[in-house]
Amino acid sequence: MRATYTGVSGLSSTPEVAVVIDVMRAFTVAAWAFRRGAERIVFADTLDEALELKAGHPGWLAFQDGPVVPGFDLANSPARLRSLDVAGRTIVQKTTAGTVGAMAVAGARLLLCASFVVAGATAAVLRRERPEAVTFVVTGDGGRADEDLACAQYIAGRVADDGVAPGPFVERARNSGAAARLAEGVRLGWTGVHAEDVPMCLEADTFPFAMAAAREDGHLVLRPVGRG
Repeated sequence: MRATYTGVSGLSSTPEVAVVIDVMRAFTVAAWAFRRGAERIVFADTLDEALELKAGHPGWLAFQDGPVVPGFDLANSPARLRSLDVAGRTIVQKTTAGTVGAMAVAGARLLLCASFVVAGATAAVLRRERPEAVTFVVTGDGGRADEDLACAQYIAGRVADDGVAPGPFVERARNSGAAARLAEGVRLGWTGVHAEDVPMCLEADTFPFAMAAAREDGHLVLRPVGRG
């Protein structure tokens, strides 16, 4: 498998197989939502679209990143997600990195969204599919986020050798700028940030499912792959 690593701005065309990475925190939140029983996640282009989708579908929840925004149910915190009942629910998600990256490659034949918690399961899907080439889309920091690149390289390593250990890759994420900013946010009392967010984002291979996105009824929808 030939692996290419790029940010959204580096995409010149839609790849056949894409893995979009957002470790801190969109796709860690998405994975935890599925672990807690969410049915699906609908990606929105804008905050207004996310709130419109929520308003038009009683029972749907809406997640965003950054400071808490009125009308949204969660500000992209995996730790704060634990206080929400998401079982059987549809979630609308809009973030500045992860969902943007997924939208940028929405036409891919196979589109996986990943973070460390589903890295091993994501690699298993790629081993099963055996694509000749995979484009890993690094979404954080304009495509320069080392936590996302480390996760992407860990997944690629696991495809080639299932015995590759996550430790060195997780350590890179632990020392990343995103981890430092979230820690600073906790110290400053930012809304929507929890002290356990970074540790939860640094857990590797926590869940046995991957996450695949595809078009459904005009929306890009994320669902778990292999959830029991």
